[in-house]
Amino acid sequence: MMAKQDVGLRSYHAGLAAEVQVARHYERSGKTLVAQRWRGQSGEIDLIMRDGAQVIFIEVKQSRTHAQAAQHLSPQQVARLFAAVQEFVAGEPLGQLTDVRLDAALVDGTGKIEILQNFAA
Repeated sequence: MMAKQDVGLRSYHAGLAAEVQVARHYERSGKTLVAQRWRGQSGEIDLIMRDGAQVIFIEVKQSRTHAQAAQHLSPQQVARLFAAVQEFVAGEPLGQLTDVRLDAALVDGTGKIEILQNFAA
């Protein structure tokens, strides 16, 4: 039986690996990585990418299945993400008029990625 600390450490590293994998997925489709694990006063955004003038904010969730990963997106977390997005775009040239998209990247136990574009729209 694994100690609770070992399970937490394994989950942490699996999450980091999932973020790297998702960043590469977006980069292969021509997006540019702006920030990884960006932290503002409102919370953390896993990945921030650019696609031309559009800024894409990505919440990465890793679990055994895509459905289990999606279940980890709570309404409270989505609210914190929106607040963090507003905080980030306040520093952009167009401010709150910046073209943004909020994606959820679900990574299953086999490493397969499912992207939910504009999941909170």
